[in-house]
Amino acid sequence: MSRSCPMFLLRVGQIPVGRRGVTTPMIKLTRLAGEPFLLNAELIRYVESRPDTFITLTTGERLVVQESMDEVMQRAIEYQQTKHLFPLASPAQQHATLAVPSCS
Repeated sequence: MSRSCPMFLLRVGQIPVGRRGVTTPMIKLTRLAGEPFLLNAELIRYVESRPDTFITLTTGERLVVQESMDEVMQRAIEYQQTKHLFPLASPAQQHATLAVPSCS
């Protein structure tokens, strides 16, 4: 007898946590040395371009990333849209949904 896994839909940009598809406020960025990391988007205070991209957090910590200021802003906006039940999205973004199994 095979066990079926329930599926949940995951919008592009969301990071699954646990079995219920709950998302965390994380955006994926890259340090200057090439190391990828996840940043809590809720902690971003402001982003500067001089010419490297500096992110200042609400904690006062500053990060330098490879992504441009516009890329960081776009990822933060996409995260903010995923927080709402009915995010404002283009028709192309509305079709960018994945089915992900919720069991291991």
